[in-house]
Amino acid sequence: MRRVTLTFDNGPSPATTPYVLDVLAERRLPAIFFVVGTMLREPSARPLLQRARADGHHVGNHSMHHRVPLGEDVAADVVEREIVATRDALGELAGPDRLFRPFGRGGLIGPHLFNGRVVDHLCTDGYTVVLWNSVPHDWDDPTGWPCRARADIDANDHTVVVLHDLPTGAMEALPTFLDDLLADDVCFGVDVPDSCAPIRDGTIRWSLDHLVGAP
Repeated sequence: MRRVTLTFDNGPSPATTPYVLDVLAERRLPAIFFVVGTMLREPSARPLLQRARADGHHVGNHSMHHRVPLGEDVAADVVEREIVATRDALGELAGPDRLFRPFGRGGLIGPHLFNGRVVDHLCTDGYTVVLWNSVPHDWDDPTGWPCRARADIDANDHTVVVLHDLPTGAMEALPTFLDDLLADDVCFGVDVPDSCAPIRDGTIRWSLDHLVGAP
């Protein structure tokens, strides 16, 4: 049986996240929302994430600024500025699961994702790193992304799909996309396959050599 883990990055957005939550609630489907820390400055952000948690979704850390990939950020304070600051801003909203997703710069996998200090911190603080195997580019192709996502799902036993709860118009296609998958008996969950979790609960599960840039 094919499995899908839906993830939504870069929110929460007052213009789009409520709609995404409604669509998921109508179908009783779970997801993981990876939050950019600066988005928490919006007055509606915490209530939206509280609703997400109440609806059974997970909330993860997607860095504070989402500007420079961590493998290219050589500043001494990168861990505190990007990861710890977001963790502190989320507080109880993150729940017991410490989930982290790096900035992939368009969904790319490579040494730009991490530096050595970031990896050390993620391990020490017991994080699970959630990567991906489907990035259908909903942000720059609001109508075409479902076809690419479906192709990825058909090609994998377990697909971690990266979408964005941002006001691009892309989420208008979400209901039909989900309904088509449900009609084909695709199973949804918030579990992450080992192939997309190089660090799980602070333990490195497979070689990070191709993911780590700066020391």
